[in-house]
Amino acid sequence: MTVIEVFVNLFNTFGLDLLRSVIALFVVIDPLGTIPLFIAITQKKSKEERNNISRTAVITAGILLILFAVAGTQILSIFGITISSFMIAGGILLFIISVELLTHGGWRFGDNISDDSGVVPLAFPLLAGPGAIASVILSFQTSGLIITMLSILIVIGLTYLIYYMTDPIYRILGRRGSLIITRVFAILVAAIAVQYIVNGLQSILGN
Repeated sequence: MTVIEVFVNLFNTFGLDLLRSVIALFVVIDPLGTIPLFIAITQKKSKEERNNISRTAVITAGILLILFAVAGTQILSIFGITISSFMIAGGILLFIISVELLTHGGWRFGDNISDDSGVVPLAFPLLAGPGAIASVILSFQTSGLIITMLSILIVIGLTYLIYYMTDPIYRILGRRGSLIITRVFAILVAAIAVQYIVNGLQSILGN
């Protein structure tokens, strides 16, 4: 095997691992699925405020994911927290968010602030939620630092582009369409929350 063939094989392996890591993280984060929530949070905001919220959300989520990818296991162990307990806590918070969406059609606690809505609930627990954190921790352990960091950067970049395009999406849907989709999405958020809690409990009881 020549040196060129060795490099080609290494590149193919690296590319496949990176592609798998990007797809897995993108599916878990599901930025397309969070668009209705983003619209619900930012429907009373100006375009500049929406951009600030989206920028705050993706930057905060990216920092959290990178932090947990590198030191997630150590951080949780310092506080005596397991991934299972973290998933249960995140699931409870997500469920509260889903109830807010179903009953009020939006996240009431973001009405009087411009940037903090990008932290809760967008950055956490939706973008950098228990599933995404568990995903990057596993990616770091199985694929290494470079692939994990690149996958986070790629997915966060795609997420920002998707949020940046919410204006034309909102114009197509209109207020009524957005409210309908938000409430439908709230049910999905509740289901995801329950699944996080169930998975966490199963892991705890299984141990």
